[in-house]
Amino acid sequence: MKNIVSAQQDQKSDVMGDHDAVALSELLLKGEISPLELTRAAIERAKAADPYIHAIQEEAFDLAIIQARSQQDLIFQHSTNPNQIFAGIPLFVKDNTDVLGMKTTQGSHAFTPKIATQHAPLTQLFIDQGFNILGKSTLPEFGLNASTEFVGQPATRNPWNLTYSSGASSGGSAALVASGVVPIAHANDGGGSIRIPAACCGLVGLKPSRGRLMSPPQAAIFPINIISEGVVTRSVRDTAYFYASAEHYYQNKKLPTLGLIERPHSKRLRIGVLFDSIRSKTDAETRHTLGSTAKLLEGLGHHVTEISMPVASTFTDDFLQYWAMLSFLVSKLGRVAFNKDFDSQKLEPLTLGLMQHFKKNFFHTPKAISRLKQSARDYEKAFDHFDVIMTPVLAHTTPQIGYLGPDVPFDKLLERLLDYVAFTPIQNITGTPAISLPMGVSQAGLPIGVHFCGKYGDERTLIELAYELELAQPWAKISRVPAA
Repeated sequence: MKNIVSAQQDQKSDVMGDHDAVALSELLLKGEISPLELTRAAIERAKAADPYIHAIQEEAFDLAIIQARSQQDLIFQHSTNPNQIFAGIPLFVKDNTDVLGMKTTQGSHAFTPKIATQHAPLTQLFIDQGFNILGKSTLPEFGLNASTEFVGQPATRNPWNLTYSSGASSGGSAALVASGVVPIAHANDGGGSIRIPAACCGLVGLKPSRGRLMSPPQAAIFPINIISEGVVTRSVRDTAYFYASAEHYYQNKKLPTLGLIERPHSKRLRIGVLFDSIRSKTDAETRHTLGSTAKLLEGLGHHVTEISMPVASTFTDDFLQYWAMLSFLVSKLGRVAFNKDFDSQKLEPLTLGLMQHFKKNFFHTPKAISRLKQSARDYEKAFDHFDVIMTPVLAHTTPQIGYLGPDVPFDKLLERLLDYVAFTPIQNITGTPAISLPMGVSQAGLPIGVHFCGKYGDERTLIELAYELELAQPWAKISRVPAA
């Protein structure tokens, strides 16, 4: 443990310091640091942190060094090309997205992963923005769990306390950002997978509106596209600058343009606060954080009103059936989608259990999908009266490693997941944006996230509110390798 403490002390003096991505970009542009120095610092941090947090699925350090050597000219172009603001910034891509020359494992041992022969469209977007890819980050099998834990592989651990979960499914990306290895990392969200690890690891996690960034090609075949792509960051401005930059390369004309958002808005908002989920009561520490945040917002002049759940009581069961359907499709189409050696018997217990749940309840699927679509319409009506809806991200504080692990019997694990991930799936069904902000700290010393939800296409209001809260109550950050 001595080495990791030494690494903490050393990191403040490397070129990354405690800077966010925008600050590092400014230093690069001024020539105060070079892309090569920045890349080497990130690699050294990764090598120091990963033996403890287990967040890197595959590294590409040698290629990143080569890329950094070629990026100096690109840095100077940024002075006349603001779309290249992230030129030279190191980044990890979540391992459910193809990166040329790297394997995509989907977090599973059920097949032999192929080496990608081209970049996924989203990876190309990162490259177009100038990011330097250091490797792939971990996720639980097919992103189905809310903790990044595996059979036969070390769990990804929370940098705030290594005995706790980093969340999921973007748990590897969140752990790498929270520990200061990189300032920003790729994440995606099909039921809370940006917001959950952001809440666990004390980060900013915006799930954008459906279609704000390009969706995976396979999303089009499903009755409801629940996937949104994005990033996790340590600062609101990194999130804001990322979406402004991305908009120059991909813009969904069905959505309002965001542009660069740099500060709070003076408009006072109507905010509805929801304390409890359909299934269960929120725990005391999370409820206290939500209540304190509501008081802070009232003190800032916003109008806060407690509300009831804006979707039907069947929502949880209906989402479970849809979620289980995705597991079933993975098991049945794995040989086509991933590799001919795909073996469903090697799937993890959660995936297999969800598959069986779907088969057992197969005939409920059409009605479940119909009700989920109705939930989207019901949820939209809530914004006739409110600008933002505020909830917990998770119904209780971050659990320790093992609580949601693969050794837990399926029925018990499913109950735990449904009680824990009680708020975030709504926005995946509705396609609306939501952001997790670290507004509290538990008695165990881990972050507690608060969830701010907007109407479709209105990320602007959420980002402006996030800026205001960041200024009013700056949150604790880890910019270093975690303490023992």
